[in-house]
Amino acid sequence: MFRSSSSIIVVLGLLIAVTSASAADKIILWPEGAPGAKGTEDTDRPSLTVYPAPADKATGTAVVICPGGGYQHLAVGHEGEEIGQWLNSLGVTGFVLRYRLAPYQHPSPMLDVQRAIRTVRARATEWGINPAKIGVLGFSAGGHLASTAATHFDDGNSLATDAIDKTSCRPDFAVLCYPVISLKDETIVHKGSRKNLLGESPTAEQKELLSNDTQVTAKTPPTFLWHTSEDKGVRPDHSVLFFLACLRAGVPAELHVYEKGPHGIGLGKKYPVAGQWSVQCEAWLRDRGLLNK
Repeated sequence: MFRSSSSIIVVLGLLIAVTSASAADKIILWPEGAPGAKGTEDTDRPSLTVYPAPADKATGTAVVICPGGGYQHLAVGHEGEEIGQWLNSLGVTGFVLRYRLAPYQHPSPMLDVQRAIRTVRARATEWGINPAKIGVLGFSAGGHLASTAATHFDDGNSLATDAIDKTSCRPDFAVLCYPVISLKDETIVHKGSRKNLLGESPTAEQKELLSNDTQVTAKTPPTFLWHTSEDKGVRPDHSVLFFLACLRAGVPAELHVYEKGPHGIGLGKKYPVAGQWSVQCEAWLRDRGLLNK
């Protein structure tokens, strides 16, 4: 079928517009190359995918989302994209983090999540975000990374030439979903996550440093945790350890342990009770004033 040149131009213009919009949604955290990068492939270039809150619902709150996958792969569907969409329904802007994985080891993933939080805070005005309402959320190994962000942070480097590096990477709140927490307790450790993050033979000091229940202080942000009793992949003991550490440090924390449900259920749509975590998390966020416009 013959098409006029004007029609072809219109179609090409639409394609260019769609491509541009898609590209704008992806933020490369270090455009000039991440620290310790081994190459220039997508797996060497940590990034954020932005899920903007609808204008009529926007609360100014933002969350950096860390999908799980044992520090070996990323479950960006049910632990990333779907979470961004759920947050949007609450008026929250979501940022799905694609962080570096094995063979990258610590501190690369930690640097990535810290850079993600700094980036969102430094560019908060651009996205209509309150820089004091930026949280972190993670599942499984991504929950470990989120708990790392909640326990290993700084106020930024005032001497840095990069404006983003001058910005604090402390999250204002954390949501930990069936997280890996302890890397030193051999009775519960998730060996795959530890191996991918710290190698075959980590030192006692490395295991202690990244067992994030041991790193909780009074400065750790308020935290919402949930797990299931049936989780055989990452036992609920991990969430309990972090919750108890928060109690001891005087950090506001809420823990839900549901009876039914395996590891890795995301929003838990097939599990009537565990699937209520998102409803209870919404209530927690609302109670903390994070869903106020």
